[in-house]
Amino acid sequence: MNMQVTNGVQPPPPPSGLDEMQLPIVMMRDILLKTMFRKNLDMVSEISEAICLPRAVTQELVDMARQQRLLEATGTLNANSGGEMGFQLTDAGKSRALDALSQSEYFGAMPVPLAVYREQVKRQSIRNIQITRDELTGAMGHLVLPNDLLDHLGPAVSAGRSILMYGPPGNGKSSISNGIRDAMGDKIYVPRAIEYAGQVITVYDPIVHSKAEVEVDDPNSLRRKRTFDTRYVRCERPTVITGGELSLSMLDLVYNPTARTYQAPLQLKSTGGIFIVDDLGRQAEPPQSLVNRWIVPLEESKDILALQSGEKFEVPFDTLVIFSTNFHPNEIFDQAALRRIFFKIKIDGPNQQDFLKIFAMVAKKRGMPLDEDTLLHLLKVKYPTINNVYANYQPIFLIDQMISICEFEGIPYQMRPDLLDRAWANMFVKDETIVK
Repeated sequence: MNMQVTNGVQPPPPPSGLDEMQLPIVMMRDILLKTMFRKNLDMVSEISEAICLPRAVTQELVDMARQQRLLEATGTLNANSGGEMGFQLTDAGKSRALDALSQSEYFGAMPVPLAVYREQVKRQSIRNIQITRDELTGAMGHLVLPNDLLDHLGPAVSAGRSILMYGPPGNGKSSISNGIRDAMGDKIYVPRAIEYAGQVITVYDPIVHSKAEVEVDDPNSLRRKRTFDTRYVRCERPTVITGGELSLSMLDLVYNPTARTYQAPLQLKSTGGIFIVDDLGRQAEPPQSLVNRWIVPLEESKDILALQSGEKFEVPFDTLVIFSTNFHPNEIFDQAALRRIFFKIKIDGPNQQDFLKIFAMVAKKRGMPLDEDTLLHLLKVKYPTINNVYANYQPIFLIDQMISICEFEGIPYQMRPDLLDRAWANMFVKDETIVK
């Protein structure tokens, strides 16, 4: 479902010259040489695309490298490239490219300086988004939720601050988290790599970031589309979901000793989007330690990362963090930690009326006809055995089980009390001692 977001995101403007780049000139020159060497490029148009800079800026770099006798013109015009002049590395250029590769294997897209990236983060901040009740309801249309839950969720999402969702398992905390993500319908710009103190940190990750279709700049159009700095990738707002596998080390920069470059940690990749910590309390580290790691980012909207040298530096922290747990918050956090999480929302199981709505909705979707006797058997006979505690996952579980039984028995999809009993037996494991 497409959502109208109140604030459109302003794209990063492309640089108009080398003097605007705010990168060390030697670094830019070396990335140019390494890219030409590794990708065997000789046309400015190809090089421009590979290093993600406008053609005029790329030409400036090429001219500078020519003056330093690291590049030379091939003396031939390429008929397939509109009569473009070709360029190649001189012996000195090849030597410099190899030397630069021994210091860092990074080549390709020119990185964005951290200071420049900070400005783009402000332009596309998650806190600029205002989501209406209709948008949130629309994104969660597949869920049956009590109205008062949306009363709490709406302001929490619009504030772009941290949320703790807690309650018994199987009631849709993960689905609600995904619904929040779907409600954010606009696009942001994710840098392919950023630069700090001469170090390259790769950020764009196809596993985390969903690339959006790029609007083509049509020269014949009366209203030409706005161009943007192609060192960024236009993406959906990112969502990082972690569960029991989350460890503190995953929140640090990852250094590749072979390539001599860094990879951004998960929370930096999720900038402008959502970071979901699912199943909090199931990780190897205690929940208190994990939350302590988030205290500075949550309070100050900045994170502190460290290079291999031990030097620490600040990066923007512009992420909606959603913690989801089956534990009561008082069991896993102290009061100081709880104060730092802005919104605490309990996700309870459905009441009987909502349970029946979910059951009917799932049955219709699965093509399973409802049967009154079976429903009465479920409500009057089965649920009293578990103190009438309903959960959102149960209708899907029971109906899918009955479908599997019908397919095995070779009969049309149907609900019967005896089939329900067989399905129910798979939903719970009887307490018993296993003789070893």
